[in-house]
Amino acid sequence: MSKKNENGKSAAESGNGANGDRRIKMSGRKVNVFYGSKQALFDVDLDIRENNVTALIGPSGCGKSTFLRCLNRMNDTIDVCKVTGEIKLDETDIYNSDVDVVELRARVGMVFQKPNPFPKSIFENIAYGPRIHGMARNKAELDETVVNSLKRAGLYEEVKDRLDEPGTGLSGGQQQRLCIARAIAVSPEVILMDEPCSALDPIATAKVEELIDELRENYTIVIVTHSMQQAARVSQRTAFFHLGILVEEGDTDQIFTNPKDERTQDYITGRFG
Repeated sequence: MSKKNENGKSAAESGNGANGDRRIKMSGRKVNVFYGSKQALFDVDLDIRENNVTALIGPSGCGKSTFLRCLNRMNDTIDVCKVTGEIKLDETDIYNSDVDVVELRARVGMVFQKPNPFPKSIFENIAYGPRIHGMARNKAELDETVVNSLKRAGLYEEVKDRLDEPGTGLSGGQQQRLCIARAIAVSPEVILMDEPCSALDPIATAKVEELIDELRENYTIVIVTHSMQQAARVSQRTAFFHLGILVEEGDTDQIFTNPKDERTQDYITGRFG
């Protein structure tokens, strides 16, 4: 069960402080996830605040990536997976039967752990989403979307003279920024990032972290990271998961300097993990 604080409120309900008064963009209530007979998440309550970076941290196998994948129904692709509870995007329960999953994943984009550009040109990697969603009326609009997406991902100056070359020919860090540009191109409201820097070198990681900080002005971002230092650098809110339970959630500074739960303290200080 989700841990309650001394006022009887769940972690999701008790968030306030510097970033606690922002509008709730997504929310999960009593979220349970099962893989066959194995339960992976237990009654998770969590709010995702608009134009914040929310970091999900915890040891391997704690459920943080499982919860992230619930936010755009990526778990639907796993036959044995069952999700119960309620997850809302604005006021819509995304697990309602009338929700168009393709449209949902345009509104809630995802960047994966390993850069996964399409085996197409740099231009076509970005143009693919807007084209299939009918977001560009002509080539001029499509060109503008591609250029703007690459600029927002901090990649345009590096690739502007080779847009016809394969995206797979870029460096690892450039490929990850290409994937971020691809997600941005369909004008999402939320961007999910599942350990987006774990396959990158320190210089590429710094560029992606800088990009994340810039993107939160226009997008709501949820990031799963195994690096507590990264969570401390890029996020305004942090949620700590352990054994499928959301132990604690709050302003990042508070979680790292004055956690309320002993398990959070033990994880942050390296006693387990």
